[in-house]
Amino acid sequence: MLPVITIVGRPNVGKSTLFNRLTQTRDALVADFPGLTRDRQYGVGRIGPGPYVIVDTGGIATAAAGLQALMERQVQLAIEEADHLLFLVDAKDGCTPEDIEIAQRLRRMGKPISLVVNKSDTTDPTLAVADFHRLGLGNPWAVSAVHGLGVRPLVEHVFTQLPETDEADAAALADEQSTKVAIVGRPNAGKSTLINRLLGEDRLVTFDSPGTTRDSIFVPFERLGQRYTLIDTAGMRRRARVQDVIEKFSVIKTLQALEAANVVILVIDAHQGIGEQDATLAGHIIDSGRALVVAINKWDGLTLESRDKVREQFARKLGFLDFAKLHLVSALHGSGVGLLLDTVDSAYANATRTLSTPALTRLLEAAVMEHQPPLVKGRRIKLRYAHQGGRNPPIIVIHGNQAEAVPETYRRYLINRFRKELKLLGTPLRLEFKSGKNPYADKHNQLTVRQIAKKQRLKRFTKKKH
Repeated sequence: MLPVITIVGRPNVGKSTLFNRLTQTRDALVADFPGLTRDRQYGVGRIGPGPYVIVDTGGIATAAAGLQALMERQVQLAIEEADHLLFLVDAKDGCTPEDIEIAQRLRRMGKPISLVVNKSDTTDPTLAVADFHRLGLGNPWAVSAVHGLGVRPLVEHVFTQLPETDEADAAALADEQSTKVAIVGRPNAGKSTLINRLLGEDRLVTFDSPGTTRDSIFVPFERLGQRYTLIDTAGMRRRARVQDVIEKFSVIKTLQALEAANVVILVIDAHQGIGEQDATLAGHIIDSGRALVVAINKWDGLTLESRDKVREQFARKLGFLDFAKLHLVSALHGSGVGLLLDTVDSAYANATRTLSTPALTRLLEAAVMEHQPPLVKGRRIKLRYAHQGGRNPPIIVIHGNQAEAVPETYRRYLINRFRKELKLLGTPLRLEFKSGKNPYADKHNQLTVRQIAKKQRLKRFTKKKH
């Protein structure tokens, strides 16, 4: 297994910035705002002698209650699974009483620790670290996470303290592909609870308050030999209600998670009903082209009348998701959750399936024979053959004459026909139309050239005669 390095420290000392520096990504949300990170964030370290798992954590606070207590539990779990701890402190603040208390707590954990003094680029490194020797954690390392100063020597030092790792196994683990599944929905729909249920552990912070998740959290796990990466996302609300600058960043991260995913599970809160935000989010998913599974959560607490109402709302407002399989689940109690990943596997397989050109062309011919394309400017649209143009989502390219003039109604007819015959459940399907070159265009041009040449010869002959 890859070694695990966990970043810990009090809030707002630059842990997420260091995480992004080490992974050479922007996966962790960063802003000048204490308490921004609430869950564990995993990434693969790119700076250093070899690959490793780097874990970002929420800030450790001396007084923990309510939501902060749940965040502290996440930090504790991250410390327990670590092979090495990076205790991050702030050179600008100096050694604070909170740093001293955290150092005592970490020392009791018995884990190898490197004391890292961040934001050391504004002063002499020797002076920046001087105040932190009293923590009794060895020689501090002066770094600047923002600019990358001192980061590589730090990681090289950490590697000398790590247990030996089989390089072949590490490379295989780093390169192994997993199905990336984004869990999206409105705030407080139960996305983090659903992930915890799928994992069988309280991996993510859950709290009875909208907006608990602010970043997109990537959680790898394995089920029946199949590897997955679950992506927990911040709940998306209508733009008019997004006032907090941090929440605006969260919306961006959610949209980026859609692009990173292979399959999306859209979580809908049955108690809230189906609103405009659900329809808007469903539109974003379709635009991204990702395979889709719909989970209506908190189903077990509804009356029969309420269940009928939700079904009616779904058919009326989300009828365009008829290609996606619908699951009625309770993330809290587990009912119906066990079937979700089987549907995820099926949807992803359909989204990446190879479609043969002869089969697509036969289906096109049968569809056209049953229902002819309309006339355009007195001429019939002719669709001749089809082939696959892409995967995830499947793209079918149709060639013909005046193909670009196919109306939207006929496009939907063809999509439904292809989806039904090919059994493409769980994935959007896109059609592209291309008009072939007019086979008579060259003949017309050649005829015009001949006519011109004939006239020129006739003119010369007449002039010569006279």
